[in-house]
Amino acid sequence: MTPTHSIQASIVRKRDGHSLDRNEIDAWIRGVADGTVPEYQSAALLMAIFVRGMSREETVALTEALLRSGRVLDWKGVGRPTVDKHSTGGVGDKVSIALAPWVAACGAIVPMLAGRGLGHTGGTLDKLEAIPGFRTRLSAADFEAQVRRVGVAIAGQSDDLAPADGALYALRDATGTVESIPLIVSSIVSKKVASGAAGIVFDVKCGAGAFVRTREQAVLLARELLDVTRAMGRNARALVTAMDQPLGAAIGNANETVEAIDVLHRRAPADLTALTRTLGAAMLVMAGIARERHEAEARLDRALELGEALRCAERFIQAQGGDPRVVTDPAQLPRARTETKVTAPRGGTVSAVDGGALGHLLVAMGGGRRTKEDTVDASVGIRLLRKVGDPVAAGEPMALIEAHRDAPDWAAVAAAAYSIGDQRVEPPTQVLEDLAT
Repeated sequence: MTPTHSIQASIVRKRDGHSLDRNEIDAWIRGVADGTVPEYQSAALLMAIFVRGMSREETVALTEALLRSGRVLDWKGVGRPTVDKHSTGGVGDKVSIALAPWVAACGAIVPMLAGRGLGHTGGTLDKLEAIPGFRTRLSAADFEAQVRRVGVAIAGQSDDLAPADGALYALRDATGTVESIPLIVSSIVSKKVASGAAGIVFDVKCGAGAFVRTREQAVLLARELLDVTRAMGRNARALVTAMDQPLGAAIGNANETVEAIDVLHRRAPADLTALTRTLGAAMLVMAGIARERHEAEARLDRALELGEALRCAERFIQAQGGDPRVVTDPAQLPRARTETKVTAPRGGTVSAVDGGALGHLLVAMGGGRRTKEDTVDASVGIRLLRKVGDPVAAGEPMALIEAHRDAPDWAAVAAAAYSIGDQRVEPPTQVLEDLAT
């Protein structure tokens, strides 16, 4: 049979609820990598997997096939421990941009392959590309050379690092198959193992602003990530974190990049700083740079106090062609200058902020993608002035819409994402579960 006919048979088998064997999965991913399997057939198989699911054995086989589509980096002889982090994504999640150079400044090597925006959540690569000149596409050789020289790199899948996953990642976004646990796990683990880190910390988000809505589903995903990562011979730890409301105060590619850098200046919103610090401590403990959390946090704090994290961020940005002045001068980044106020319809306390609704609004504003061919406007955004637990008076601004025109229509959508009550509400707990292999 031709590859196309073989894939057709696999589509039918999975559609009918049967498991795919390793040979079928290998044939599919080889076809994705060399272009012999058309996108429409991959889209059909992705949907069948989304509906029917995959067994653990299928998920491991898919992860291994994606990994084998390119090189696997090896950091032997680098002289420092390697560690990585991955978030399953959420509205306002810009953690990696601050975290990677911060942890590298503490003595770890951080080789990070990241992704673009999926659905209503933004992607690290899109945010970094708001920096003038920044290159997210590096060859494996350039990626390796930079990591060895600077200690950190954040890039997308290249033609030689998990390239088949890169093709499927974009297709999942365009076909409504993002939320499949086997597809999420195989995508994340394949590219993380390809980058060569010995240990990986996963940030699995749940809530309205994430792809996974419930805590129970997030724990299931976290355990699957841990088990598949362990099957691939890597250490792993997973934190399940809340993502009902956006993280930090900025939504949008350029303004999220600014806010991430603000973490390293010690002037970012408290929730963003706390989560970044928590994940950084977990990475340092996993890497063996610190024995326990308090020692790791002390190392992180010292890197901020001495300016070492900021200097590492400048080196990392410059190494990838970006303008390092953004670290000290955020005016270098694009920003839409027309602001429309989102006002409170009544007084009270903010009881909820629907992160999912605000994420979808950003896409409608041009700050995200509906199809994989869409371009992203890095300058548009939403800035939150009030979050859960904050008091607000009637008519007071709760948020700002940053666009290229007056946007009362978008402001109305943002206002509807806020719930205001009469009772005092405590800010939500960030870390819901801490799981380790």
